[in-house]
Amino acid sequence: MKINLLNKLFTVIDTKEKITIADSFVVRQNKIGAGNGEAKLYVGNDNDDTRSFFGNNGFSVKCFLMKKDLLNYLDETKIEYLKPEQPYINSNILPRLWKERKSKIDLLPEKIEFKIIEQTQISGSRIYVKSSDTAYKIIRQLSLPNITFISVVKLLNEYNNLEYYFRLFADYFGNVVHPYILKEEEKELEAIENIEEKKLKTRARIGQGKYREELLRQCPFCPITMVSDDRLLIASHIKPWAKSNEIEKIDPYNGFMLTPTFDYLFDKGFMSFTNDKKTILSPFLSKMTYSKIGISDNKNFPFLPVEGREEYLEYHRNKILKR
Repeated sequence: MKINLLNKLFTVIDTKEKITIADSFVVRQNKIGAGNGEAKLYVGNDNDDTRSFFGNNGFSVKCFLMKKDLLNYLDETKIEYLKPEQPYINSNILPRLWKERKSKIDLLPEKIEFKIIEQTQISGSRIYVKSSDTAYKIIRQLSLPNITFISVVKLLNEYNNLEYYFRLFADYFGNVVHPYILKEEEKELEAIENIEEKKLKTRARIGQGKYREELLRQCPFCPITMVSDDRLLIASHIKPWAKSNEIEKIDPYNGFMLTPTFDYLFDKGFMSFTNDKKTILSPFLSKMTYSKIGISDNKNFPFLPVEGREEYLEYHRNKILKR
């Protein structure tokens, strides 16, 4: 798999899928508990997999962040800054911090490079890294504990040198949508006075009712697995419900019928499709994971019902796909 970053092609070697950010790592302004925060980052247990990814004892590797990713992360977490779900010790200043951090990221170059060094003085079975570079400090400043995780893609650049692509993501305890937004959606549905309209939208929100029936009529099977038992099919919105207007929310063309694993990959942005029915896989899942699932990049699925869904797919590729 290759990815294009700033008009340069990189070859994907491997992916460290999820490094969870603990409260102990973030700066004091973001903390939930006591303490000032530690600069070291836990990147995995000391085993063959972690060593194969980062290097032998005492490794020092070249890394980078992308400005666009940091802005996306701030956009994803803005609602948590404004309507925090967690008991931050400084929750009252979080809205101001969001603005300050957004202004700071706006001034950065498109690619922000840094180096991480293994902390060999720390004994035990866990591997920690540290850096004194600005980009690393930005990770600590932006990360919100428990809901932030980092994915790292190991790349080979045009000069056959290794680079490690760090990206921050938000995960609201298993959901990409913030709890406040879900509550507001429920209030919006409750406010609908027409019973039939309320029923229609409530069921469409979870891929049921008339929306599902119409989608099943257009797509009576999963185009990836060819499974046609409708008990095993999920009506997946292409443009998410939370981002859709009133028409898009119940439009059957804003959906595919997928089996659960592929519904999850598509919904979470680990997989999308081109208009000529080929897969686009995110580099932020490992090759091993994709192999176990049985999916590959640029694979053609001739029965994928793309016609009438081109604009929705364009949105999915640009806004949902993790790439």
